[in-house]
Amino acid sequence: MSRWLVALERAWDAARLRRPGAPVDFRIEPYVGHGGPQGVVVRGRVVDDPPPTEAEEGEGVGAAVLRTVSQFFTDELPGVPLRVTVADAVSEVVTDQEGYFFARLEPSAEALRSPWTVGEVELAGPYRTLTGIHTAPVEVRVPAPDARFGVISDIDDTILETGVQRIGHMVRQTFTGSALTRTPFPGAAELYRDLAAETNPVFYVSSSPWNLHSFLIAFLRHRGFPLGPVLLRDLLGTGSGREPKHVRINEILELHPELRFVLIGDSGEEDPQIYADIVRTHPDRILAVYIREVRLDPGDGRVEKIADAWDVDVPFVLAADSDVVRRHAEQLGLLTSPT
Repeated sequence: MSRWLVALERAWDAARLRRPGAPVDFRIEPYVGHGGPQGVVVRGRVVDDPPPTEAEEGEGVGAAVLRTVSQFFTDELPGVPLRVTVADAVSEVVTDQEGYFFARLEPSAEALRSPWTVGEVELAGPYRTLTGIHTAPVEVRVPAPDARFGVISDIDDTILETGVQRIGHMVRQTFTGSALTRTPFPGAAELYRDLAAETNPVFYVSSSPWNLHSFLIAFLRHRGFPLGPVLLRDLLGTGSGREPKHVRINEILELHPELRFVLIGDSGEEDPQIYADIVRTHPDRILAVYIREVRLDPGDGRVEKIADAWDVDVPFVLAADSDVVRRHAEQLGLLTSPT
């Protein structure tokens, strides 16, 4: 099925790109970046689409559906030359066939600002007769030297009630909800704020598509979660937007070698196994692993099999709710301002 979808998408893209003239709604969409003295990573996409509308209180389901659909049916632009600037570092890149770009920069430590450094992505040369100056700001999360640890968290069914194991329910939730109506798990935002404690960075790593980046950023802001990089993936393409979860988590560990991390996920899909692999590869970098129990069949034995084979001195906690995570984190001394 995925091969057919990729083939259809590429056929549509080829027909679309044969249209003459400059893009009408040329837009550079940088995603939240991250880094520090070891380097900075900036991702994003270039599309020929107007910006998505913002959710409004009291709007109907139809408005939410149209907004979500518009974020999936995009006119991405390949081969766009870009210049990415963060602090005193510059990188020139070109978008791939799905319109994504990836830049790795090496700014000096003195030029970076914590907790956020604001950079810029700009059109670096001619593109299909497009003229004028085209720029977009990019926020880069830079942990402060006094950060005690970092948090790496999944999103769907970890902080956001999604129902990934029930496909119909998940699709309905995704397309009919908005950043204002989708609900977090009880106590999750307060827990994450206390773990962040104003200086500890939080990274959100999910298998959701990049198309939902703006929605997820709006959701985090609206529900009071600590803002941080949201690292997603391209579900259909084969380019730079499709890195698996292991790669994105290892990127975080590499760019922030001074930090140890708390890993938070759920039991619905592959988080327990992915986190187990990360812990065995980096046992000295992980403080604890928390897995929210969301399985339709908690007796299927998948998570228990991983827990039974756990052979490293890192806590692995299967938690029924946010309170279980909070109590354990307090015992480890991870929470400095419990609510």
